[in-house]
This record gives sequence, C-alpha cells and structure tokens, in this order.
Amino acid sequence: MSEAICQPSHWQRRVAAALVLASTMIIAIPARAEPEREIAFYDDIRIEVLSEGRGPLVVMLPSRGRGAEDFDDVADVLVKAGFFVVRPQPRGAALSLGPVQNLTLHDLAHDVAAVIRIKGHGGPAIIVGHAFGSWVARMIAVDHPELVRGVVMIAAAAKGYPVGFSGAQELSEAVRKSGDFALPTSERLRYLRLAFFAPNSDARIWLDGWHPAADEMQSAAGRATKQSEWWSGGAVPLLDLQGELDPFKPRAMSNEMRDEFGERVSVVVIPNASHALIPEQPAAVTEAILAWIGKLPK
Repeated sequence: MSEAICQPSHWQRRVAAALVLASTMIIAIPARAEPEREIAFYDDIRIEVLSEGRGPLVVMLPSRGRGAEDFDDVADVLVKAGFFVVRPQPRGAALSLGPVQNLTLHDLAHDVAAVIRIKGHGGPAIIVGHAFGSWVARMIAVDHPELVRGVVMIAAAAKGYPVGFSGAQELSEAVRKSGDFALPTSERLRYLRLAFFAPNSDARIWLDGWHPAADEMQSAAGRATKQSEWWSGGAVPLLDLQGELDPFKPRAMSNEMRDEFGERVSVVVIPNASHALIPEQPAAVTEAILAWIGKLPK
C-alpha cells in the first residue's frame, strides 16, 4: 500500500499555529510551587506541616473541620512578600494523628507551639486563625506568649449574640451539616450558603476539604474550654478581620474586641464576604494582613 503525504490546508495551518501559541503561553505561566510537606513529631503526636518561603514566620490555622489547603492563595502571596509560611494540619486532618478524646484548646495550642519550636526555630510568629482557628491562635498567645508576635483573627465569631437573636442553633447546625458527606449536595449547599458564604459567592468551592474527625475533635475541645481562657489572646496585638455579611459577627458586635481591649486591636471589615471570607475575598484578606504586619513593632 502506498502512503500519501497530505499537505495541510490554510485552515489547518492556522489551527496548528494557534495550538503552538497556546502551548507556549501555558508553558510561560509559572506554576505555583508546592509547599514542603513534613511530619512534626512530639510525644505520641504527629502533625503534618506544610511550609514554604523564607523570612519572618507566619503560622496559619484553618477553620473547624477544614484543612490547611484553605490558605493556599493567601499563603502564596505572603511567601512572595517575603514570609516563611507554616501550616499545621489539625489532628484528624490529612496525616496528622494523635489522641482525639478529652482534649481542650490548651492541647491544640500545644500542638501548634511544638510546630513553631520545630519548624520556626522558636518564633515569635504571626499566627493567622480562621474562625475556630482564631480560638486556637488566641489560646497559643495565652499559653505560649513567647512564641507569638501577633494574632490575625479571620472571621472570628462574636463573644455572644445580641439579646433576642434566635438563629444561633440554626447556624451551629449549618456548620455541622455543611461537611456531612452523607447529605445530598443540594442540602449541603443550602447550609454552606446560610453559614459561610455571601449571596454572590460560590459556595460549591467548599463542598470538598472537610475532615469529619477533626471537626468532631475540635468541636468537643472548644466546648471543654471556657471562653474566658482564650478570648483575650493574651497581650499581643490583634487584627480582627471580618466579613461584612458574616452571621457569626453581627454588625452591632463589630467593635466589641476593640471596645474591650483598646488599641491593641485593629478592626478591618471586608465587603461582599461572609464567614468563609478567605475563598470569597483572598486578595482583600491578604492585603489587610500585610498592611497590619507592616505596622507591628519590630
């Protein structure tokens, strides 16, 4: 059988050229470098740690039941700004293992303190905590003040709800059911939109990324710890970074931390965001964090 050599048509040549250009453009876009993943061991605990960059230490703690990957976009910008970003996975998430019964926030703070000593050469660190992560961040500042330079509280809930507020139980249920993989996707989306996302945000981005074992452990540890033990965040500077539409921080409570603790608290409210905040407005979150760090005492 003879072989025929087919000459490309004018249209085929244009398509081929476009494909070459597209592939060239894709190659030219630098891929985000993957963080280093290690296991920090202490006692009978193992904590998976994502770390990247060089410079002053920033430690990032995710929301209840969520993993360190929630901070990917924010961490990337902080690394490029010259920081060493360390993200411990909570017990029960990813490769982090340890006892999960009869814990308090003091135990979870000790996990992070151990990571700071191992990975951050003793700190001090800027600790960024999202929602429940802000409870742990403040607990670290109380229990291990020598390790903490300041705390960023992202979407931290109010100390208490205004008199007459009747939605607390509904919000609590929504948090628990948002990460319940046994529920239909449509139902989970309803809970995500109720508790975490503003009307114009895409709640589907949080259908994944939940760690039920971590959620159960953290919920119990939070209930086992008096709010008065961690609420103040010790004596370090605090950034209270709020979503304008966050149901866990009613606008009437926006300045409660500053009213209680004075000038060591800075308040920034980000429009068009709710309790998730980080995936909704990552650029605004990062900008606020960097601006606040820039004003801290050296």
